[in-house]
Amino acid sequence: MNLGRIPAKTASIDPDKVALIDVPNDRRLTFGELEIRVKQLGHVLTSVFNLDKGERVAILSRNCIQYMEIMFASFRTGMIALPLNWRLSEAELLRVLEDGEPAFVFFSPEYETLANDLSTQFTRAQWIGFSDSAQSSYERLIAASPAATEPICCDTVGNHDPALILYTGGTTGRSKGALHSHHSLFMGMVNQTVAERIVPSDVYMLTGQMFHIPIGLAMNYTAHGCTVVLINFDAKLALEVIERERVSAFLGITTMINWMMAVDGFENYDLSSLRNFQYGGGPMPKTVVEAALRAFPCTMIQGYGQTEGMTMTFLSQEDHQRAIEGRHSERLASCGRAGFVTDVRVIDSQGYDVPRDGVTAGEIIIRSEANMLGYWRQPQLTAAIIKNGWMYTGDVAFQDAEGYVYIVDRAKDMIISGGENIYSTQVEAALHHHPAVLESAVFGVPDDVWGEAVKAAIVLKPNCAATAEEIIAEASKHLASYQKPKSIDFVDALPKAPTGKILKRELREPYWSKNERNV
Repeated sequence: MNLGRIPAKTASIDPDKVALIDVPNDRRLTFGELEIRVKQLGHVLTSVFNLDKGERVAILSRNCIQYMEIMFASFRTGMIALPLNWRLSEAELLRVLEDGEPAFVFFSPEYETLANDLSTQFTRAQWIGFSDSAQSSYERLIAASPAATEPICCDTVGNHDPALILYTGGTTGRSKGALHSHHSLFMGMVNQTVAERIVPSDVYMLTGQMFHIPIGLAMNYTAHGCTVVLINFDAKLALEVIERERVSAFLGITTMINWMMAVDGFENYDLSSLRNFQYGGGPMPKTVVEAALRAFPCTMIQGYGQTEGMTMTFLSQEDHQRAIEGRHSERLASCGRAGFVTDVRVIDSQGYDVPRDGVTAGEIIIRSEANMLGYWRQPQLTAAIIKNGWMYTGDVAFQDAEGYVYIVDRAKDMIISGGENIYSTQVEAALHHHPAVLESAVFGVPDDVWGEAVKAAIVLKPNCAATAEEIIAEASKHLASYQKPKSIDFVDALPKAPTGKILKRELREPYWSKNERNV
C-alpha cells in the first residue's frame, strides 16, 4: 500500500468526480486533475530537486488543495511529509525544523513573512511558496513536469516505509514527532472505515488542520472516492458549508460541536444531508452529547485517539441511540470499545489488568497496527511509551464488564486533595449541568490545608450569564463534597492544542509558579 496512490483509483474510473473543494480559496479539483498534479509534483521532488527516499518535505499552510497535493506526492515518491503547526511560536517551529530536518519546505502566502524569517535560521532546506497564481514558482514547476508517467521510486514505496511525522500538540511540553508508516496510517483508516461506515457517496468536511491526525481521516474518504471539503473551522461557516455542499460526514472535536450548536439561528440551517459525524478530542459531558443528539439530524459516533495511534476506541451509532432510549445511558460518558484493528487493556502500576468492574481505574494501553513506529529520533522516549507491542497512553480510565472504556483523566491531570483522588472529567461533567456553561476545564491549584484545591476555568455560552456560586451550587448536586470546585475563573476562551485538547498546564502554571515564588 502506497498511500500516495490513493487518488489514482478514482481518477481511472471517474476522473471528473470532484475530489477536493477548497472553501477558503474557492477552488475545486477533480480526481483526474488531482492525479495529474500529484504525478507532476512527484517529478519535481525526485527529478528537479533530486530528493531521495526518506527525506522530509515540510508544509507550512492552512488547509488548502496544495496541502493535499504535497502530501500525496511526498507519500508516492517515498518522502516523509512533515506538516508544520502554524500555531506554534517561531522558536518552537525552528525546533521542529531542527529536529525533523526537512530538505524542502512549501509555504502558503499568509506565512510568507514567517517562512522568510525561519529560512534565515534554518538554511538546510529549499523554501518555495505556493499560491493559486499560474505565475507562482510552485505552479511553474508543476506545469513544466511530465503528467503521463509515474515519478521514480513510487513502485518500491509503501507498507512499513515511513510516510508522515506528526508533531504532537505539546500538551505536556515540547512537541515530539510521531512517525507513521504507510501501513500504520492505512490500518488507522481501516479502523475509521468500519466505525464511520463510509460509502462512496459521502461528502466529507475536514474541520481539523492537516498538521494533525485528521489528515488521515480525510485521506480515508479520498481513498473511498468521496469528495473532501476543506475549511478552516468557524462554527457559522461549517454550518453554511454543510448546507451548501450537502456534507454527509465530518469530525468535530468537542469544542467545535459546542460552538456549532451555539450559533444564532442554528435550527434554521438545512443539515438534512448529514449521515453521521464523529466527535472526539476530549470527553464530551453527557448533557452536551444529549443536546447534540437532539440538535443534529444524523447518527453520531465518538472516537478516542492520539497522534501516536490515530483513533483507538469508538462509541458506536447504536450505543448513542440506545442511550437516548434509556438503555445504558451511562455509556454516553464512555469512549466506547476497542476499534476493529485495536486491542485495549487498562492496567495498574504493576502492569496487571485492573478488574472490569466499572470502578477500578488504571492506565490505558493499546496494541494496534495503527500505532506509530515511534518518536522521530527519540529511541529512549519511544521505548518508554511502547513496550512489548503495547503503547502506553498516559490516560487513566476504568472499564465495565462489556469492555466500554471510561476515561477519567490524564495521569498528569488528576487532582489529589486531602488524600482523595479527584478526576477532572467528573467535575467538568457536573459543571455542564448548568445551562450557561459552554466549556470548562478543571485543574488543581495549591492549597495550604489540602495540598490541592479544585479550580475551574469556564467559558459561558453567548448571551448567557451566571455567577460562580450558581454554577458551583448546581455542580455540587452531582459531586461528593470534596470534589466540588472551590473557585471559578471566567475566561473568554480556553487554551487549546491543535487537537482541540485543553492545555491545562497553561491554566495551572500561573498558580503553581506564584506559589513557588512565595515559598
